[in-house]
Amino acid sequence: MGKISEKLAAGRTFSFEFFPPKTDEAARELEKTIGELQALEPSFVSVTYGAGGSTRERTRDIVIHIQQDTGITAMAHLTCIAHAREQLVSLLEEYRAAGIQNILALAGDPPTDGEEHPNDLVYASELIALIKEVGDFSIGVAAHPELHPRSEGDRALDRRYLAAKLADADFGITQFFFKADPYLRMIDELDALGVTAPVIPGIIPVTNAKQVQRFAQLAGAEFPTDLAARLDAVADDPAEVRKVGVAIATDLAQELLDRGVPGIHFYTLNRSTATREIYKNLGL
Repeated sequence: MGKISEKLAAGRTFSFEFFPPKTDEAARELEKTIGELQALEPSFVSVTYGAGGSTRERTRDIVIHIQQDTGITAMAHLTCIAHAREQLVSLLEEYRAAGIQNILALAGDPPTDGEEHPNDLVYASELIALIKEVGDFSIGVAAHPELHPRSEGDRALDRRYLAAKLADADFGITQFFFKADPYLRMIDELDALGVTAPVIPGIIPVTNAKQVQRFAQLAGAEFPTDLAARLDAVADDPAEVRKVGVAIATDLAQELLDRGVPGIHFYTLNRSTATREIYKNLGL
């Protein structure tokens, strides 16, 4: 338990990300995954928040369940898009009352239902200020090593906005990436802007090449051609795809650890096998 900012101050963190399941079967699978990953003693886990707040109640329930029933420190993702200020305050008050101390503040994606929604806040920086008004939370923000899709390729602008967010937050967690260089370059650029908050790199094990390539496209992350070629060579064998994906993620994680990163955040896709294999490979 405790604040992620305090855990980072004490040493390197290892953490996992989950998403809210949509069916009873998926909920059982997530419960199984949480149990299997609990044995790895994660520093914390996070639970994502659907476009336009579409998973609001499910995210809240899972975060509180993890924190109160498993003893693992849980962080809730929260977005401003399609929320009235009162909705955000109410949710934050629920988290505060339940003992949740960590929030990832995000601008968020527009809702997919095509309907009009209240939208009192627009930027993550505004959400950070609101979170601070409601309670004494440890606040994280998202970072994009290969630039935020809305930056439209303007690197200097992207880094200035990110630096401003990190000046008000306690830490950052990156979107996933597949080579260390974009992350390391981002850290150098943030250092030059006077940023002192730690930024945790996010890694996704490739267990389904087409799925991850689609995620990468949405997130603005390059899927390197040499890695794609390694996966394409075994595309007809799902077990080999996972084996290669785990090897790629292990190599990236090891390189980052060797470079002194503050932690590693694993995008699990609600499965434990690949993450447990990477842990074993790294000797954690």
